[in-house]
Amino acid sequence: MIRFLSSLSQTWRTVIISILGLLLAVIVSVLTFASPIAPMILIVGALAVVYIIFLFQDPAIGLTALTVYCFLFGILAREVGGLAYGIGIELFLLLIWIAVIILNKRYDWKILNNTLTKLMLAWFIISVVEIINPAGASVRGWLQEIRSTGLFPILVIPLVFLLYNSKQKLNLFLILVLSLSLLATINGLKQQFIGLSAGEEQFLKDGGEITHVLWGRLRVFSFYSDAGQFGASQASFALLAMVLAVGPYKWWKRLILLIIAGLSFYGMLISGTRGALFALVVGAFFAIFLTKNIKVLIIGGTLALMALFFLKYTYIGNGNYQIYRLRTALDPQEASLNVRFNNQKIIGQYLESRPFGGGLGVIGTWGKEYNKDKFLSTVEPDSYWVKLWAMYGIVGFTVWFCMILYIFGKCCGIIWKIRNEGLRYKAIAMMSTCAGIFFCSYGNEVMNSQPSSLVVSVFLAFIFLCPNFDDKPES
Repeated sequence: MIRFLSSLSQTWRTVIISILGLLLAVIVSVLTFASPIAPMILIVGALAVVYIIFLFQDPAIGLTALTVYCFLFGILAREVGGLAYGIGIELFLLLIWIAVIILNKRYDWKILNNTLTKLMLAWFIISVVEIINPAGASVRGWLQEIRSTGLFPILVIPLVFLLYNSKQKLNLFLILVLSLSLLATINGLKQQFIGLSAGEEQFLKDGGEITHVLWGRLRVFSFYSDAGQFGASQASFALLAMVLAVGPYKWWKRLILLIIAGLSFYGMLISGTRGALFALVVGAFFAIFLTKNIKVLIIGGTLALMALFFLKYTYIGNGNYQIYRLRTALDPQEASLNVRFNNQKIIGQYLESRPFGGGLGVIGTWGKEYNKDKFLSTVEPDSYWVKLWAMYGIVGFTVWFCMILYIFGKCCGIIWKIRNEGLRYKAIAMMSTCAGIFFCSYGNEVMNSQPSSLVVSVFLAFIFLCPNFDDKPES
């Protein structure tokens, strides 16, 4: 077709293209008359064809598109609805892996022979074996839960090693996620000061109001699944931007990063997510520790302790609702905290005779849907750590916890050996962000939800790749 058009004169090309355009307009009009959703299906189909063409030229485009989707699919779920948009993540991954396998000769597959990939594979195998857990949880619940708990990391991390194996890709990914997080902040500010969209209003009416409107005040959730995920994400990206802002970069880049950090911190406050404070505090201490700079350790540690002292032992700023709610995160007598402790005690008693837990999908959302006959489905985990403990038992939880700590320790060793100062600060920023999300997951199911799950997987893989970038000049 292209050759045919190129062989024609300019006049005939204009005539043929105009006729084709008119035919397309007529088709869209007919489809609109037949069904309002038909033109949308046509447009989505056309975009999908274009996406697949580009994907098979460079599969890295697919991983970038997946990143955008993991941040934004909540908009589709609320404003469009009608589909389980979480399945789109698996669809993206399936297409990327098909492209990578077809173009396999382009890649150095030996790069997957590393500790991170092996540990993620081992955890996936453990998750698969959980299907025969003697507690007898539903297979459908297991299938839903393993998607995020075991399958997602083992599909994403190898793709980072294969497709993002360059310092330029690292820089672009950091810019992308910071931009997407800033977009989430802007949407959160819109919710706070302008109002909610129709889809967001419906989300509250469908039950979200119970946890997202407290004492007449909205807990901002932006386009994430809930305010807990939004607050933790904002805290982690505030930390990421702050650490990068003290790195050896141009002044205007540092200024932009400081602005993003400030806006993200405010986004954390208006989310009303108290547990997000620990993502910030733990991540900050991790960043200070990784610098191995005595001056930074003393100044940074002092400032962090002063901030905690301000929240714990003063009442300054209590007139501001966001500060007051954040302060309650450090109150051991806080009611919801004691409810969590009581739930953990109940789960602990139940698991005393079940060292391998109740099985995947037995607790939380999938427990209520597919395991209503199981006791654990009646208890709220309120924590990713507790959820894993309930599903995998003390044996599986211990394996997971030790695995994560080993990976973090390995990453610290990698960071301390990086000679390029700019690259080292990027690695410190990524590592402290992962640490913050990990510890914050004790209070909420952050690490198992998007976009935090994607961010942690990609950041850890990038840290393992950093030695490959170390001898190259800063881009």
